[in-house]
Amino acid sequence: MLEIKNEWAFSIPGKLEIPYRYFAGAFQSKALVALRDKKKIMGSRCPKCRKVFFPPRSNCEVCLSKISDLVEIGPEGTLISWTVVNYREPIHTRRKPYILGLIKPDGADSAMLHFIAGIEPEKLKQGMRLKPVFSRKRAGQILDIKHFKPVI
Repeated sequence: MLEIKNEWAFSIPGKLEIPYRYFAGAFQSKALVALRDKKKIMGSRCPKCRKVFFPPRSNCEVCLSKISDLVEIGPEGTLISWTVVNYREPIHTRRKPYILGLIKPDGADSAMLHFIAGIEPEKLKQGMRLKPVFSRKRAGQILDIKHFKPVI
């Protein structure tokens, strides 16, 4: 095993941040505008194999066809799986612990990862029905859905 000595290698602790701006593109922007302005969750439907994806994509991951159609899905969905996060992420304003769930919106063939609130983690059950709670101030991003909560 190679031993690294301080005389020929130095380790300096630090943090590297890379600021960037994400451009959703024309296709996904239509879905984000619908989420922001109409509180509609839009997926994309493949014209060939009919799979519906959320978040929307412009190419089918199954048959590789070009997708140009958006379809409304949800807004309710089914809980597939979840985890309780017990540490704080600086990017999120959520206090620990919080719940992240994998939710399959009605009408979609794929699932999305999002926050779940309004229920204790031990009361969650696979297959339970959830509905979105929209942020009061929306900006055209996935966090326009503040979180999902159980359908009562």
